[in-house]
Amino acid sequence: MTDPDTLAVEKEARRERLFTRINKADGTFRVLGLSWITPLLKIMAGDRPGAHLKDIWRMLAVPLIAILCFLALWATLAPRVQTSLGAIPGPQQVWEQVGVLHSDAQREWAREAQFYERLEARNEALREAGQADRIRERTYTGAPTYYSQIWTSLQTVFFGFLIATAVAVPIGIACGLSASFNAAMNPIIQIFKPVSPLAWLPIVTMVVSALYTTQDGWFEKAFLTSAITVTLCSLWPTLINTALGVASIDKDLVNVGRVLKLDTKTRILKLVLPSALPLIFTGLRLSLGVGWMVLIAAEMLAQNPGLGKFVWDEFQNGSSDSLARIMVAVLTIGIIGYLLDRLMYAIQSMFTFSATR
Repeated sequence: MTDPDTLAVEKEARRERLFTRINKADGTFRVLGLSWITPLLKIMAGDRPGAHLKDIWRMLAVPLIAILCFLALWATLAPRVQTSLGAIPGPQQVWEQVGVLHSDAQREWAREAQFYERLEARNEALREAGQADRIRERTYTGAPTYYSQIWTSLQTVFFGFLIATAVAVPIGIACGLSASFNAAMNPIIQIFKPVSPLAWLPIVTMVVSALYTTQDGWFEKAFLTSAITVTLCSLWPTLINTALGVASIDKDLVNVGRVLKLDTKTRILKLVLPSALPLIFTGLRLSLGVGWMVLIAAEMLAQNPGLGKFVWDEFQNGSSDSLARIMVAVLTIGIIGYLLDRLMYAIQSMFTFSATR
């Protein structure tokens, strides 16, 4: 028979291990914006509920109440506001359009699958008939689904964001290391930083059309136009924060690099970047958010594929369901913007020890 004291010790050891795992997982929950899960898990693991009720109220109950109040106000006030497309749709009408858009996408996927099945059957019949020279590979050109437009916008914003990062980080490091270079760049930054994407877009469109004269390249003109517009508007937060982070590193580290006679590359990689990473990632998060907002405006104005074009097409359509679909797109844009910020925060937490929300 097992000694009761031994059982108690083993039970307490298991409990400690469980709480250790919960505390380790708390970092991941915070990155994902799900920090309210931690106190719930601790209560389920046997901890006193009273010690965590305040956290649960603040992190879970209060946000849920706020969302419910928002939905109630929306449902109450929306029908009273009349527009050229009818009354503002309430939450129920918007949710119905979510289902409609999903059903439309499923039907489009089915048509695409049938197209390729018929194409493959035709090509196979030609092979059997010895007419391989008549075989043609065609691409389905049906209407884009809502999901494909979301994917197009995400591809565009990430491409523009990566270009902005590749440009802004080196220039920001140079500005932080050299006061003279910073003085030279500062007027340029201050002039171009406030420029609206609506001003950049016509210039970018004309430049891309002049330089990208063939459609046989890797990217379409519309994709490049939107991506470069995103780049031009989103690189400034990263550039400014990188310069600030590099300029504010501990002077003792700079002196150590001089004493050790480190070359410029080693000094940047071993001393400058590790110290400046928190501010660099802050700039990257801001840039990605700016880029996402800029992209929607660029797609609407230039009629480039993506969520912005979807919003504009629905506005031009003017049907009774158009306003509800526009609001679906607005909510989608907001949710994706939040998820992009969480993604950048997750990457930031992997590379820095002082990441902040």
